[in-house]
Amino acid sequence: MDKTNETGIRLTKRDINKSFILWWLICEISNSYERMQSVAFCASLSPILRKLYRTKEELSQALTRHLNFFNSQGTWGSLIHGITIAMEEQKANNGKIPENAITGIKTGLMGPFAGIGDTIDWGTLKPIIFALACSFGATGSVFGAFIPFLFTIVTVIEGYYLWNFGYSVGKESVKSILQSGWVKELITGASILGLFMMGALAASFVKLDIPLTINIEGGEPLKVQALLDSIAPGILPLLVTFSIYWYLKKRGQNFTIILLSILILSLAGSYIGLF
Repeated sequence: MDKTNETGIRLTKRDINKSFILWWLICEISNSYERMQSVAFCASLSPILRKLYRTKEELSQALTRHLNFFNSQGTWGSLIHGITIAMEEQKANNGKIPENAITGIKTGLMGPFAGIGDTIDWGTLKPIIFALACSFGATGSVFGAFIPFLFTIVTVIEGYYLWNFGYSVGKESVKSILQSGWVKELITGASILGLFMMGALAASFVKLDIPLTINIEGGEPLKVQALLDSIAPGILPLLVTFSIYWYLKKRGQNFTIILLSILILSLAGSYIGLF
């Protein structure tokens, strides 16, 4: 995508990076139900728009069109910013891109990339990293306190790359990303890795035993836990994990009810000798 001509205004690497840093710092600060991230979006682009548009009227129009409703995932949404910057640069230099094309690109992409970002970052990457931190913390390792910062480091790098990638390729990057299939493969691979991690952590840290025994006349007492282990080792922790998963899927993410239920059932089971 030819973003500048020979006499046009050229954006530097410093301009692009400054805009990214602004977005990263203020992305969720100005959220409102009316416009969500639009103020942060406009503020992060304002230094670039001031450089591209020299007249007060042009700058006012540019700022106004970026105050429209915008809401996407902060990291993967960075790709939209990069594309928008590329289109604004071309518009400022040759005027061939209409205003509604820029707002249309933003509106059309904020939903799909929000879904991709939420799945990869919040739904897969964050649970894996935080679960890893919990496993280290449970063993008394000091690394458990620092591993969560890995999520911030990874997402900053991810957002920086997507921001610059969107700018360098322009609006054509949408086709290369959504049509290449690598995003789908990435989501599938991350989901599989997440399932392995959650399964391993559940088996290691969810503990539930039944110390009941059944007296059999003329024979040795039958231990209920030994019987369950002979059927499937760890079946009770597995049932607990699936029960919590079912509740989250069917009843919503009410973690207070989950925690209180586990606490009450554990105390009641311990009192009657079930657990």
